Amino acid sequence: MSPNGSQPLLGSSDKNSDINALEAVIRAFFSGRWMARPVKVISVTNAGGVSPIGYVSLLPLVQQIDGEGDVTPHATIYNAPYMRIQGGANAVILDPQAGDIGIAVFCDRDISAVKSSRSEAPPGSSRQNDPADAVYLGSIIAAAPAQYVRFNESGIELVSPTQVHIQAPAAVIDGNTTINGNLSVNGGTVKNDGVSIDKTHTHSGVASGSDTSGPPST
Repeated sequence: MSPNGSQPLLGSSDKNSDINALEAVIRAFFSGRWMARPVKVISVTNAGGVSPIGYVSLLPLVQQIDGEGDVTPHATIYNAPYMRIQGGANAVILDPQAGDIGIAVFCDRDISAVKSSRSEAPPGSSRQNDPADAVYLGSIIAAAPAQYVRFNESGIELVSPTQVHIQAPAAVIDGNTTINGNLSVNGGTVKNDGVSIDKTHTHSGVASGSDTSGPPST
């Protein structure tokens, strides 16, 4: 056992025979190949804007350990692309943020030329399963969110502590709608069954005194 309490990768039995030593060498070879690891996001090139998918800097969280059990932290991995839910020009934009803890996978070949050309390309070098070819897939450890879309048995819930902004040339709501709070309409006309109910509408059957007017006429 090393002074820091971690288990050495090489045990006493690894030195007892040539076969054991060979097995130890094979284990060491495969331990150097990167597959998938938890990482911490250090920085992000995007911040929620409408832009192409960006890149993150990542810190691998499972530290290195040598044959004697001594621990060494990893260096930061730079310029790793991250995954976005996107098909063509349709996307859910949810960029990572510094401090996120997620999972990264490591491509089995050098992807630098593909990242640069955004098209088919030969591997940029002979490296394989290398940290430089990381792709960040998303969060795996996080606190409860404050802003979210939730799907459950009761339906769909959209929650924002600030504002929800919907921009479209037209919007249609099918079904009954309840508004808890004030409703403001800036410009345009509000209609009910084709009849205007905004401040410009008029009434039929208008009379003085205590009589009531008829229904809206326009």
